[in-house]
Amino acid sequence: MTTANLPIAQRVAHLLYPTAPPIVRSMALALIGAALLAISAKIQIPFYPVPQTLQTMIVLLVGMAYGGKLGVATVSLYLMAGAAGLPIFAGTPEKGIGWAYMIGPTGGYLLGFIFAAAACGMLARRGWDKNLWKVGLAMII
Repeated sequence: MTTANLPIAQRVAHLLYPTAPPIVRSMALALIGAALLAISAKIQIPFYPVPQTLQTMIVLLVGMAYGGKLGVATVSLYLMAGAAGLPIFAGTPEKGIGWAYMIGPTGGYLLGFIFAAAACGMLARRGWDKNLWKVGLAMII
């Protein structure tokens, strides 16, 4: 099986676990990415109304490294876990949890994570992940 056209994270997962079914590798990558998003949400600089966190960087990196489909699935998994009531968003549980938090000032920002991961993943699939300047431009877009 050729892995040359897979995003980098999926190529690495295939090299580490070549006998695992692709769905298992994808689920493991999605769980790792969602965990990284949860951790990055807790590293923050207080700012009103949306705190400054490392989440944006992780979302963009997940999109570039995982590709569009798996990147969107990873961010969606993170958002579903937060909507279910896990205190994984920035400022939770102090500012509420679940849907109460998601319909507040950061709701649109959280929804934008899905589009950012999709855009970076789409550009990575077109070869923008091969050049540092193009990676930076893709993340700005």
